[in-house]
Amino acid sequence: MEATNYKGTDKMIIGIVFGVITFWLFAQAMVNIVPAVQQDLGVELGTLNIAISLTSLFSGMFIVVAGGLADRVGRKKITYIGLILSVIGSLCLVLAQGAPLLIIGRVLQGLSAACIMPATIALMKAYFEGAERQRALSFWSIGSWGGSGITSFAGGAIATYMGWKWIFIFSIIFALLAMWLIRDVPESKAKTTGKFKFDFGGLGIFIVTMLAVNILITQGADLGWTSLPTIIIALVAVVGIAAFIKYESKKSNALIDFKLFKNKPYTGATISNFLLNAVAGTLIVANTYVQVGRGFTAFQSGLLSIGYLVAVLGMIRVGEKLMQKTGAKKPMIWGSSITLVGVALMGLTFLPDLIYTILVFVGFILFGLGLGMYATPSTDTAVSAAPDEKVGEASGVYKMASSLGNAFGIAISATVYSTVAVISNVHLAATVGIITNVAFAAVSLLSIIILVPNHQKNIEEEQVS
Repeated sequence: MEATNYKGTDKMIIGIVFGVITFWLFAQAMVNIVPAVQQDLGVELGTLNIAISLTSLFSGMFIVVAGGLADRVGRKKITYIGLILSVIGSLCLVLAQGAPLLIIGRVLQGLSAACIMPATIALMKAYFEGAERQRALSFWSIGSWGGSGITSFAGGAIATYMGWKWIFIFSIIFALLAMWLIRDVPESKAKTTGKFKFDFGGLGIFIVTMLAVNILITQGADLGWTSLPTIIIALVAVVGIAAFIKYESKKSNALIDFKLFKNKPYTGATISNFLLNAVAGTLIVANTYVQVGRGFTAFQSGLLSIGYLVAVLGMIRVGEKLMQKTGAKKPMIWGSSITLVGVALMGLTFLPDLIYTILVFVGFILFGLGLGMYATPSTDTAVSAAPDEKVGEASGVYKMASSLGNAFGIAISATVYSTVAVISNVHLAATVGIITNVAFAAVSLLSIIILVPNHQKNIEEEQVS
């Protein structure tokens, strides 16, 4: 139910981007301020690491649920709920004197992200069309893809010069500004018939399954991949996935409508999004290797990857313009290919120090160029191919693919690197770890070539059919 006479504005775009940036302020910045938080609150490192991971865990578990609810109860309403949860969660961290408020705040921040990400994409689709929608999604991508890098640098500076709690004061300010900027946007929801019945059974199976998948990805290496607990968790994850698909296929009010995946462009965008996010494992392998194998400091390794941030931000609007000229498929293919080449350069560990350092720097720039070029065409393909009444749910699944891909890629890459380092040396370990990420990029490229049609009109025809 949309106000058909309302057209999206720049004020709406800025408000939504501010909302997306609040997520990165509390998600990414926490990773950089561990020592300061630990010293200030006096919590154990293990407790602090759990608190950090809770945000991604809860956003991953509830992002599809929140996307589906946004379609039913209102996309603006769910965005507002997300922003309010962001304010309360950040306030908990500002007021925290120990572990309890820290943990509560991180859980609320995870639920906040689950609401904000799919609901804001759905609002973009509701109130922008054609080239204007692509432009709006470009700015959304700058907030989403570029936000992690921006807030990583900003968070470090704020923590150093103002104190770490100021990061979350800024997060509150951005959330309040976002609420004010989108206040005039009319409510948008799917046109539905009959009374809305929530799929509590599906939610229960989904939460247990996602919990098992997340524990497997994040804790598998620490528990030991062949240990009994890991095998049991893996079995729970596999059985949970099978049970969820079977249960949902029989429900008229399913939590996830698997008919979405009959749509080839949507499936291609989602699979390639999962795999290109998995390539993030390159960051942990390359950064670890240059410090352990080449003697770089943490600061120097950070400088090596600064080109990645600049390139991602610089290329997002370029990807949008390319899509408008050639359709989505070509910039998605070019983006994945450039990413693949950039990552592959970092695997040439047999080269001497200076040449390898230059190649890693260039590799990070190419990595950023590729992802930046890919971001908007991929998001637009997923949004364009999704039926209007399912766009929140489809956006939730698409964003869940990002989160799971990122966690999966980092876990697999770290495990491959550490395993090979034990039986051989760090140089070979880095090469094998990087090759793993090249494989992710290659499969991503294949999924685009096979599933995404050549022109935007084909995507829209697929949606109609």
